[in-house]
Amino acid sequence: MSQPFSAATGTTYTLCVFTENTVGLLNKITILFSRRRINIESLTVSETERKGVSRFTIVIQHEIREEVEKLVRQIRKVIEVLAVFGYLNEEVVYNEIAMFKISTLSGAKPLDIEVINKIYKAWVVYWGLDYVVIEKTGSLPEIHDFFNYIKPYGILEFVRSGRVAVSKSSKSLDDYLPEAEWEYYL
Repeated sequence: MSQPFSAATGTTYTLCVFTENTVGLLNKITILFSRRRINIESLTVSETERKGVSRFTIVIQHEIREEVEKLVRQIRKVIEVLAVFGYLNEEVVYNEIAMFKISTLSGAKPLDIEVINKIYKAWVVYWGLDYVVIEKTGSLPEIHDFFNYIKPYGILEFVRSGRVAVSKSSKSLDDYLPEAEWEYYL
């Protein structure tokens, strides 16, 4: 199994795009990246605290900051986009989630749950008859380190989420989108 981690170079940018929740918007946004030949390293979309407002968290690596700034300006022109922010890693708090399905068949190398929990801060979230599922949250290097640790045990499946991130700024979504009366989730 090859290692499922990016080998891209350049500066890492996290783009946070707040949008109306409409059909086809994902395509409108991702095509802007394709046209500029910028690869999306990870993409996470979810609802925000405001009903009807979605948040796209898009991670890219690119060498030329001016091209990223042009991309952000282009995204802002999409009608359904309410706000767009570009951040460097030090400007956001972020994490990812990874899940590992590991064989526990007889004859397999026994797992050291204490090392998994205490050293790697990972947790068994499902224990089946012949496999376990372990969840690891953290930065990409932390997940990569755990991947290398757990690989000799026999990874049956591996999946990693996109980045979830919030700005280190004290501002909230209300500071950027105050003009309308929004319905909030309770």
